[in-house]
Amino acid sequence: MAKKKINILPEEKDSAFLLKIVMYIILASVWIKFQEPLDLFVVGISGVPIGLFVGLIVARQDRFQIDRKIEYVVLIVMTIVTYFIPAGIVI
Repeated sequence: MAKKKINILPEEKDSAFLLKIVMYIILASVWIKFQEPLDLFVVGISGVPIGLFVGLIVARQDRFQIDRKIEYVVLIVMTIVTYFIPAGIVI
């Protein structure tokens, strides 16, 4: 009887996980904001969350699937929070 080969990924250190969460918080706060809102049909767009899109691409490459879900939540919550504070690059 042949034994099945089980691939066990090494666990991520707590310090590495914390560093990744801080990186996602910083990424989520990157916005390109406009001095005057752009009109898109009936909706005015005052900014574009560039950091959210970059963060989603980076989080998608994470090999720990459970951590990926947490990273998605951190990105989305911080993007919403930083929408209301003056953070971002103003064009």
